[in-house]
Amino acid sequence: MSQKTVMPGFRPSISFTLLYLSLIVLIPLSTLVFESLKLNWDDYIQIITSKRILSSFQVSFTAALVAATVATIFGFITAWVLVRYSFFGKNIFHALIDLPFALPTAVAGIVLATLFQPSGLLGKFLLSTFGIQVAFKPLGIAIALIFISIPFVVRTVEPVLLEFETSMEEAGSSLGATRWQVFTKIVFPNIFPALLTGFALSFARGVGEYGSVIFIAGNIPYVSEIVPLLIVIKLEQFDIPGATAIALTMLVISFLLLLVINLLQHWARKRSGQL
Repeated sequence: MSQKTVMPGFRPSISFTLLYLSLIVLIPLSTLVFESLKLNWDDYIQIITSKRILSSFQVSFTAALVAATVATIFGFITAWVLVRYSFFGKNIFHALIDLPFALPTAVAGIVLATLFQPSGLLGKFLLSTFGIQVAFKPLGIAIALIFISIPFVVRTVEPVLLEFETSMEEAGSSLGATRWQVFTKIVFPNIFPALLTGFALSFARGVGEYGSVIFIAGNIPYVSEIVPLLIVIKLEQFDIPGATAIALTMLVISFLLLLVINLLQHWARKRSGQL
């Protein structure tokens, strides 16, 4: 006797889900894998270990990691303010946070490059005052990635803070806990899985970002050249094996990093449930 589920139509639903995942995700990715199999191991290693490609991987992943870390910190602060405080113009702030979602990434890249180039408003100030050049450097890439990454953190943490019972904080305070102890022992363990999720989304978006980066990066080999740009260059040169090898390597590294982060999320949720 088959067990009835609460929601009807399980088989059609799971069939549609598998069809969707196959058409949108699995088939394109499997095509990339099958295309890479045309390369022998020596050719593949020779391609991905060239100095220019290794440098681009270092730039892309380092900038994405820095941007995701900064976006996680400031995204949490922003979400906390929006949830815990009421102030004039709050809806405007909500709209501004979602702006990077709606704004074309190329437009964001042009605006940031105009502001932070050596002759730009902010770029000229930073260069003349502190000797810091933002545009055409990895720092410029990180700033562009922070701009597009913060909404992922805010919109991930905000629902958790909305559902969090403030009575738990009040109980901790009534028992003599300091504000720092309340935050570290009560608040942070409950929002940590959401923070990890926001970090993972920000990092994944940053690694593959193209439009908002190419203008401010300057695309200087060994300095500010990103992996997605190298893939485009290889395709324009009809170097399909080279583009495939780079894309496959990026896919594997990104998947492994996201897998580790998901395992950390599972551990954090399990640990917070035991507290």
